[in-house]
Amino acid sequence: MNRDPSCIFCKIVAGEIPAKKAYEDDELLAFHDIAPWAPVHVLMIPKEHIASFYDIADGHTAMLGRMLALAPKLMRELGVTNGFRTLVNTGPDGRQEVQHLHVHVMGGPRPWAKG
Repeated sequence: MNRDPSCIFCKIVAGEIPAKKAYEDDELLAFHDIAPWAPVHVLMIPKEHIASFYDIADGHTAMLGRMLALAPKLMRELGVTNGFRTLVNTGPDGRQEVQHLHVHVMGGPRPWAKG
């Protein structure tokens, strides 16, 4: 599996940095954001290092579908029942801060800190 030893998310996948996990399987990891914008804010990432949406290839289609299908399941499990937001920042102009593909999934009562 492709890994970037300097990537903070790859370090979380490897267990080198602790995270409060919400979901994990062989291909995906979801964990609670350390600086949440909403009452419930998880990040879903592929375990494989993919820098951004720009780096997605045809072979990633099923994984992306699984990520999006996981979002409502996680929100329900975390008590979010009145809607949620998904967000993917891509590249510098898209305000991507960590260069590892990730989907923000945010929900809970408004108002939120951001977004």
